[in-house]
Amino acid sequence: MDSEAMSTCKKARAEAASVVSTDRLSNLPPEIKGDILSRLNVEEAVRTSTLSSTWRDAWTDMPVISLCDGNLARTKFVTLVDMVLLLHKGTIEEFDISGNKNYHDEFGRWMIMLSRKSPKSVIIKLNSGPRYKIPSCLFSIGDLEYLHLENCIISLPRAFQGDFEDIKLDAPNLEVAFLSLDKAYQSVPIAHDKESYVKQSLGSLSVIETLTINGFFLKYLSKGCIHTKLPAVFTHLESVRIMICLWDQRQVLTACSLFQNAPNLKKLEMWSFPWSILGRDEDQVGIQGLNLQLQMDHLVMASVNHFGGLDCEVDFVAKLLSWAPALEELKIDWKGEMECSMVLAKLLALPRASTRAKVIVTF
Repeated sequence: MDSEAMSTCKKARAEAASVVSTDRLSNLPPEIKGDILSRLNVEEAVRTSTLSSTWRDAWTDMPVISLCDGNLARTKFVTLVDMVLLLHKGTIEEFDISGNKNYHDEFGRWMIMLSRKSPKSVIIKLNSGPRYKIPSCLFSIGDLEYLHLENCIISLPRAFQGDFEDIKLDAPNLEVAFLSLDKAYQSVPIAHDKESYVKQSLGSLSVIETLTINGFFLKYLSKGCIHTKLPAVFTHLESVRIMICLWDQRQVLTACSLFQNAPNLKKLEMWSFPWSILGRDEDQVGIQGLNLQLQMDHLVMASVNHFGGLDCEVDFVAKLLSWAPALEELKIDWKGEMECSMVLAKLLALPRASTRAKVIVTF
């Protein structure tokens, strides 16, 4: 065989191999194609529809949708989001949208379309302009497990009249929750019901793993008499971050009720703030006289931040050390203005249920 014939033969074999390789990719199941395209940004994934007829709709099975306006013109990004939410036909596991342009006119439409897709994870980071109003349809997603909102508010219906009383949350699949209020509200029992909606809401968080309670939210919970009995045991809850006024008996009782109903709690982070920050009322009379008996068998790490050296803070640390037989480390971040030597002596002399517990004070 001469050299020209050999060259022609090699070229034919290469072309054949290329066709076979292309066919293998084109013949992949739709869910595999969708998984591959999920590794691209949505704009690039949509462009693959021009490759061939077999790839024309492959992007509509992507399980992960991540949309970012980046350098896109506003009109182009709006068209892209509309097209994705309208034409996507597979299961959406994760939906992430972020941008720095104003999309208030389109936001409501997008949320309605998104709620019909029943994603498990939703992240919204649209940080331009006024806060975006989250419609109730977003909370009707039965499969929702993770929700991250930035620059958003939950708005009341237009026909709503009267004062705000309570909030109802039904999220049995939620694993991570951040609950915060930037002002104090009065939580009251709902008519014909001895328990507030907030109390019922916490009971719906049956698989919660990480819980953050910030701002005035603990004070809000405590006003609803939630400290009497929680509606559920949070067996999956392993990490709690909580902002608390330790002068307030109601807040302390509410926090302890939560700890008592989290038998597998391993990590506890607390931020101690005085009444001057969280608001003082008649309930803030100290915790010295409270007969609190808890068992936190799995607690390993704990911290008290913004520690001022107040008697109520020292008393709570003493109780915490007596409740946790498996505790390994308790960190205290000192922010007090008083003389610390006597307070430190008290802290280091406190008895401990765990022989391995270390008390570490930082300044």
